[in-house]
Amino acid sequence: MQTLIGKAVQGDVSAFLDLMEQNSLAMYKVARAILNNDEDAADAIQDTILCCFEKLHTLEKQEYFKTWMTRILINNCNLILRRHRRERLPGELPEPAKQDMSLAEFEFKEMLNLMDEKYRLVLAFYYMEGFKIPEIAKLLGLNQNTVKTRLARAREQIRAAYLE
Repeated sequence: MQTLIGKAVQGDVSAFLDLMEQNSLAMYKVARAILNNDEDAADAIQDTILCCFEKLHTLEKQEYFKTWMTRILINNCNLILRRHRRERLPGELPEPAKQDMSLAEFEFKEMLNLMDEKYRLVLAFYYMEGFKIPEIAKLLGLNQNTVKTRLARAREQIRAAYLE
C-alpha cells in the first residue's frame, strides 16, 4: 500500500483510484457508523475521495494515510450531520432507509443503532477498522483513557442488550 500512496502523491491517478478502492469498505463502515444512513454515507465518502485527491500533496507521512483519510471522512460526516440538524423541522422524523440485508447485518446495524454516537464510533474504529486505542484517541481528539472507558461502556451496553 505504501507504493500506491507514493505513486498517488506523485500524481498517478490510477494509483489513487486503486488506493480509494482498497479503502472503500473501511470508509463505508466508518461513515455508516456515524451517519446511520447509506445515502449520507455515500455522500460523505464521495466528498472524502474528492478532498483526498485535492489535498494528497499535503500528506506529510505516508504511513498515516489511512488515519489522515479517516479524519477527513469524520469531518465530512460531521458536516452532513450539522446540515441535517439545520434542515430538519421540529417533530419531523427522518425516513428509514429500506434495503435488503442479511439477518447478521441487520442485527449488527441494530446493535450499533442502540449505541450513543461516541460509543458507536469507538466500536467501529476498534472492531471494524482495527485501529489501536492511541490511533482512535488521535482521530477523535480524545485522551486514551477516555477511549478505553468508552470501549468498555460500549461492550457493557452490548452485553446488556443481548441479555435482555
